[in-house]
Amino acid sequence: MSDSVIKLIAGLGNPGVKYDKTRHNAGFWFVDELARRYSGTFKLETKFSGECCKVEIAGSAVWLLKPTTFMNRSGMSVKQLSSFFKIPSEQILIVHDELDIAPGTLRLKSGGGHGGHNGLRDLHAQIGKDYWRLRVGIGHPGAANKVADYVLSRPSVADEAEIERSIDLAADEIEGIVLGDMQKVMNTLHTKSNEG
Repeated sequence: MSDSVIKLIAGLGNPGVKYDKTRHNAGFWFVDELARRYSGTFKLETKFSGECCKVEIAGSAVWLLKPTTFMNRSGMSVKQLSSFFKIPSEQILIVHDELDIAPGTLRLKSGGGHGGHNGLRDLHAQIGKDYWRLRVGIGHPGAANKVADYVLSRPSVADEAEIERSIDLAADEIEGIVLGDMQKVMNTLHTKSNEG
Protein backbone atom coordinates (compact mmCIF):
# COMPACT_ATOMS: atom_id res chain seq x y z
CA MET A 1 0.00 0.00 0.00
CA SER A 2 1.74 3.14 -1.17
CA ASP A 3 -1.01 5.76 -0.91
CA SER A 4 -0.12 6.83 2.61
CA VAL A 5 -0.37 10.51 3.38
CA ILE A 6 2.75 10.68 5.57
CA LYS A 7 6.09 9.50 4.13
CA LEU A 8 8.47 11.28 6.50
CA ILE A 9 8.22 11.79 10.25
CA ALA A 10 10.86 14.14 11.62
CA GLY A 11 11.30 14.71 15.34
CA LEU A 12 12.91 18.00 16.35
CA GLY A 13 15.57 18.25 19.01
CA ASN A 14 19.24 18.91 19.67
CA PRO A 15 21.91 16.22 19.18
CA GLY A 16 24.16 14.95 21.96
CA VAL A 17 23.79 13.31 25.35
CA LYS A 18 23.67 16.70 27.05
CA TYR A 19 20.25 17.38 25.49
CA ASP A 20 18.79 13.85 25.56
CA LYS A 21 16.15 14.31 28.22
CA THR A 22 15.47 18.02 27.79
CA ARG A 23 12.00 19.36 27.00
CA HIS A 24 13.17 20.68 23.62
CA ASN A 25 13.90 17.09 22.55
CA ALA A 26 10.33 15.82 22.84
CA GLY A 27 10.32 15.31 19.06
CA PHE A 28 13.34 13.03 19.33
CA TRP A 29 11.64 11.07 22.11
CA PHE A 30 8.70 10.44 19.79
CA VAL A 31 10.61 9.16 16.76
CA ASP A 32 12.78 7.04 19.08
CA GLU A 33 9.57 5.43 20.35
CA LEU A 34 8.40 4.78 16.78
CA ALA A 35 11.76 3.22 15.89
CA ARG A 36 11.45 0.96 18.94
CA ARG A 37 7.91 -0.10 18.05
CA TYR A 38 8.59 -0.64 14.35
CA SER A 39 12.07 -2.19 14.63
CA GLY A 40 13.99 0.68 13.12
CA THR A 41 17.65 1.46 13.82
CA PHE A 42 18.81 5.02 13.34
CA LYS A 43 21.98 5.53 11.30
CA LEU A 44 23.84 8.78 10.77
CA GLU A 45 23.42 9.96 7.17
CA THR A 46 25.63 12.97 6.54
CA LYS A 47 23.94 13.80 3.23
CA PHE A 48 20.71 14.32 5.18
CA SER A 49 22.41 16.05 8.16
CA GLY A 50 20.69 13.66 10.52
CA GLU A 51 20.05 10.20 11.84
CA CYS A 52 17.39 8.33 9.91
CA CYS A 53 15.82 4.95 9.33
CA LYS A 54 13.08 3.48 7.19
CA VAL A 55 10.25 1.56 8.84
CA GLU A 56 6.96 0.06 7.73
CA ILE A 57 3.87 1.55 9.35
CA ALA A 58 0.39 0.44 8.30
CA GLY A 59 1.89 -1.31 5.29
CA SER A 60 3.68 1.80 4.06
CA ALA A 61 7.35 2.76 4.01
CA VAL A 62 7.98 5.76 6.25
CA TRP A 63 11.23 7.60 6.93
CA LEU A 64 12.04 8.59 10.51
CA LEU A 65 14.47 11.47 10.92
CA LYS A 66 16.33 13.18 13.77
CA PRO A 67 18.25 16.21 12.45
CA THR A 68 21.77 16.54 13.87
CA THR A 69 21.96 20.22 12.91
CA PHE A 70 20.75 21.64 16.22
CA MET A 71 17.23 23.00 16.48
CA ASN A 72 17.59 26.27 14.59
CA ARG A 73 18.76 24.48 11.40
CA SER A 74 16.25 21.61 11.51
CA GLY A 75 14.74 22.60 8.18
CA MET A 76 17.98 21.94 6.30
CA SER A 77 17.99 18.27 7.30
CA VAL A 78 14.29 17.80 6.51
CA LYS A 79 14.73 19.49 3.13
CA GLN A 80 17.74 17.36 2.22
CA LEU A 81 15.92 14.08 2.88
CA SER A 82 12.56 15.14 1.45
CA SER A 83 14.17 16.56 -1.72
CA PHE A 84 16.23 13.40 -2.24
CA PHE A 85 13.20 11.13 -1.99
CA LYS A 86 10.80 13.64 -3.62
CA ILE A 87 8.50 13.86 -0.61
CA PRO A 88 6.27 16.95 -0.75
CA SER A 89 5.80 19.00 2.41
CA GLU A 90 2.16 17.82 2.68
CA GLN A 91 3.49 14.28 3.30
CA ILE A 92 5.78 15.34 6.14
CA LEU A 93 4.92 15.17 9.84
CA ILE A 94 7.06 17.32 12.13
CA VAL A 95 6.95 16.41 15.83
CA HIS A 96 8.04 19.15 18.22
CA ASP A 97 7.78 20.50 21.76
CA GLU A 98 5.10 23.12 22.37
CA LEU A 99 5.31 25.72 25.15
CA ASP A 100 1.72 26.87 24.82
CA ILE A 101 0.08 23.60 25.88
CA ALA A 102 0.44 21.65 29.11
CA PRO A 103 2.62 18.55 29.52
CA GLY A 104 0.62 15.50 28.49
CA THR A 105 -1.43 17.42 25.91
CA LEU A 106 -1.13 16.85 22.16
CA ARG A 107 -2.27 18.79 19.12
CA LEU A 108 -2.20 17.61 15.51
CA LYS A 109 -2.58 20.21 12.78
CA SER A 110 -1.60 21.10 9.24
CA GLY A 111 0.09 24.36 8.35
CA GLY A 112 0.11 27.50 10.45
CA GLY A 113 2.73 29.86 11.83
CA HIS A 114 5.97 28.97 13.60
CA GLY A 115 4.95 30.59 16.89
CA GLY A 116 8.53 31.67 17.59
CA HIS A 117 9.78 28.06 17.62
CA ASN A 118 13.28 28.14 16.11
CA GLY A 119 12.98 24.70 14.55
CA LEU A 120 9.69 25.57 12.85
CA ARG A 121 11.03 28.95 11.76
CA ASP A 122 13.82 27.20 9.82
CA LEU A 123 11.39 24.63 8.41
CA HIS A 124 9.20 27.46 7.08
CA ALA A 125 12.24 28.94 5.36
CA GLN A 126 13.32 25.58 3.87
CA ILE A 127 10.11 23.73 2.93
CA GLY A 128 7.27 26.20 3.46
CA LYS A 129 4.51 25.77 6.02
CA ASP A 130 2.24 23.14 4.45
CA TYR A 131 3.52 20.25 6.54
CA TRP A 132 1.69 18.37 9.28
CA ARG A 133 2.80 18.91 12.83
CA LEU A 134 2.30 17.04 16.05
CA ARG A 135 2.72 19.42 18.98
CA VAL A 136 3.83 17.78 22.22
CA GLY A 137 2.95 19.94 25.21
CA ILE A 138 5.79 20.80 27.59
CA GLY A 139 4.16 23.69 29.47
CA HIS A 140 5.45 27.23 29.90
CA PRO A 141 7.77 28.57 32.64
CA GLY A 142 5.54 31.62 33.05
CA ALA A 143 7.90 34.33 31.83
CA ALA A 144 9.43 34.90 28.40
CA ASN A 145 12.93 35.44 29.82
CA LYS A 146 12.87 31.95 31.34
CA VAL A 147 11.99 30.08 28.14
CA ALA A 148 15.52 29.39 26.85
CA ASP A 149 16.67 27.75 30.09
CA TYR A 150 13.34 25.99 30.50
CA VAL A 151 13.29 24.21 27.13
CA LEU A 152 16.92 23.14 27.51
CA SER A 153 16.41 21.63 30.96
CA ARG A 154 14.94 18.32 32.01
CA PRO A 155 11.27 18.35 33.02
CA SER A 156 10.15 17.51 36.53
CA VAL A 157 9.40 13.86 37.25
CA ALA A 158 5.66 14.54 37.01
CA ASP A 159 5.95 16.52 33.76
CA GLU A 160 8.26 13.92 32.22
CA ALA A 161 5.72 11.20 33.00
CA GLU A 162 2.99 13.26 31.34
CA ILE A 163 5.12 13.93 28.24
CA GLU A 164 5.98 10.23 27.96
CA ARG A 165 2.31 9.31 28.37
CA SER A 166 1.37 11.66 25.55
CA ILE A 167 4.13 10.25 23.33
CA ASP A 168 2.83 6.72 23.92
CA LEU A 169 -0.68 7.88 23.10
CA ALA A 170 0.45 9.52 19.85
CA ALA A 171 2.51 6.45 18.90
CA ASP A 172 -0.62 4.33 19.40
CA GLU A 173 -2.34 6.50 16.76
CA ILE A 174 0.51 6.70 14.23
CA GLU A 175 -1.05 4.25 11.78
CA GLY A 176 -4.09 6.50 11.42
CA ILE A 177 -1.80 9.47 10.83
CA VAL A 178 0.26 7.65 8.19
CA LEU A 179 -2.93 6.57 6.41
CA GLY A 180 -4.33 10.10 6.49
CA ASP A 181 -7.23 9.56 8.88
CA MET A 182 -6.36 12.89 10.43
CA GLN A 183 -9.75 14.03 11.75
CA LYS A 184 -10.32 10.80 13.64
CA VAL A 185 -6.80 10.92 15.11
CA MET A 186 -7.22 14.56 16.09
CA ASN A 187 -10.43 13.75 17.94
CA THR A 188 -8.76 10.88 19.78
CA LEU A 189 -5.55 12.72 20.65
CA HIS A 190 -7.20 15.96 21.64
CA THR A 191 -9.67 14.15 23.89
CA LYS A 192 -7.42 11.51 25.45
CA SER A 193 -4.39 13.72 25.96
CA ASN A 194 -6.52 16.19 27.91
CA GLU A 195 -7.79 13.52 30.28
CA GLY A 196 -4.50 13.30 32.16
